[in-house]
This record gives sequence, C-alpha cells and structure tokens, in this order.
Amino acid sequence: MRLQSRLIGGVVATALLTQLAACGTLFYPDRRGQIEGRIDPVIVALDAIGLLFYVIPGLIAFGIDFATGAIYLPDGQTAQVDPQHLREAIGADGRIDRTQLKALILRETGRALPLDDPRLLERSGSLQQLAAYGLEPRA
Repeated sequence: MRLQSRLIGGVVATALLTQLAACGTLFYPDRRGQIEGRIDPVIVALDAIGLLFYVIPGLIAFGIDFATGAIYLPDGQTAQVDPQHLREAIGADGRIDRTQLKALILRETGRALPLDDPRLLERSGSLQQLAAYGLEPRA
C-alpha cells in the first residue's frame, strides 16, 4: 500500500513538473505581452504533449501561453529607449508630456504609438523605479 501511494505521488509530481516545463511563459518570459504574430511550433508541440497525457494541465498551458502572448514568435525587432532620453518628455512640473513622449518613441524606435487612445492605462511609478532608471523625482 505504501509503495502504491508513493508511485502515484511520483507520477502526479512528474506530470505537474512536465506541464510546468512545457509552458512557453516559463521558456520565453521575454515574449509575454505580445498580442499577435506567428505561433511558435515548439511551444505548441510542448503544450500538445501536455494535452495528450494530461488534458486539464495541457489546456491550462495553452490558455496561459495564449493569454500572456508567449506562444507567439517575436518579430525579430527590439524597441528600447535610452532612459536618459526620457528626460526630454518630462515637464518642469514632473508630468509627462504625451506629445514629446510620442515624438521621442517615434524617433528612437521608428514606431508610432497611439498615446491618445482612451483605452490606454496610465500608472504612476515609484521612487525606486525612477532611481533604477537613473532619474531624479521632481514635482
């Protein structure tokens, strides 16, 4: 009886570990946040293996990968703005000027972002985040 419960526990632990490893979110955390693109066949195959052997965890892996965007291949482009250049978009009162920020992003990355979209979520940062980018808080 004891050997049987250990065997069942080992099989369940192995099943859960293989599903955690099959999740594209864990393999490629840098892909999170994508909303479209070509689907990565490797991640689909790993999620499908989970779907074959363990239906519920496989469905969960597919759901997580689609929800986070980790299932999509990157388009090969990276877009980063030097934090020092971000100072140009901060006004004297400490508020962000959206038009200057939009122009800065367009100049640095070549992409025009819809910063005037009403669905845009704006969140305030903390002093620690500003310090991580080498920016001094001004208000």
